[in-house]
Amino acid sequence: MRREEGFVPRVSLAYADPRRVKYPLRFERPLPLDPYSLTRVAPAVERPGIHLAVWSEGDGLKVWGATRDLPRYSFVLEVITPGLLVIKHSRGEGPGKFVNVAVLEGDQVKIIDQRAAAVPDCPALLMSLLGLESQFSPENSVSVLIQMAVSMREHGRGGLLLVSPAGSRTWQESLLQPMMYSVLPPFSVLADLMRQDASSRPLRWQESLRWAIDGIAGLTAVDGATLITDGYELLAFGAKIVRRPGCEQVERLMVTEPIEGAAAAIMEPSQLGGTRHLSAAQFVHDQRDSIALVASQDGRFTVFGWSKCESMVHAHRIETLLL
Repeated sequence: MRREEGFVPRVSLAYADPRRVKYPLRFERPLPLDPYSLTRVAPAVERPGIHLAVWSEGDGLKVWGATRDLPRYSFVLEVITPGLLVIKHSRGEGPGKFVNVAVLEGDQVKIIDQRAAAVPDCPALLMSLLGLESQFSPENSVSVLIQMAVSMREHGRGGLLLVSPAGSRTWQESLLQPMMYSVLPPFSVLADLMRQDASSRPLRWQESLRWAIDGIAGLTAVDGATLITDGYELLAFGAKIVRRPGCEQVERLMVTEPIEGAAAAIMEPSQLGGTRHLSAAQFVHDQRDSIALVASQDGRFTVFGWSKCESMVHAHRIETLLL
């Protein structure tokens, strides 16, 4: 809750033995683990992937330095904003690969429920965020959608991303025609990057991938829906969703959140959110081989998919996994 020269500190603390860390940046005199010390040094570790390193020393915990490298399953505590803390563990698969364990927001404590992946029709994206999907590398298709979701949340304006099968044209029946911002030929920079063989990718491939993901995610800030194929070709943005001819209006959906104690709920789409949520639910209801990702301005994030088991739209609330 403290501030340093008017700035709110964002701190990432990692409980790590300095003897197990590669290339540690060690302080000559360890710092006490207290609010004053953390607030003072916080600006040094605000950039992604840098952590203040904590370990037991003498009569308590001390901040011994900073590091980017963490041993597998290291305990990590991130201060996102005042009163919002996220507990994570490192997956040991390179920088930035973490699995959320719990979210502490004010007086609320949300423990991530790993059993959420046992829900029928659990999307691969959710499984990866829960740490149950082993292929969580940048070239993995699930990872691209996760990075897209994170980027959508970052611009803070809310957004709606539709993902439909490549080669399908039935999505046109669910979007108001003509579309003001249709893209022809499809914009394929992200698709081209993903098609490159891993062994022949240039040194700056990762940077180019991030640039392409942020570019498409930025389009979701425009009012309306952004549409891509499951091969990552951009087809349109700012599109208006309409009910597909011959389809009924979606009246109810199932909502789940991967936290302990949360039960599945059946509700009307209007109870879940505003226009974006209603439109996303209708699109998935009418285009059952598609998914929709919705970011709210308040930070909530929902993935919509069709549940064959329940014969209805399933809304997965996943914002606790993206922090």
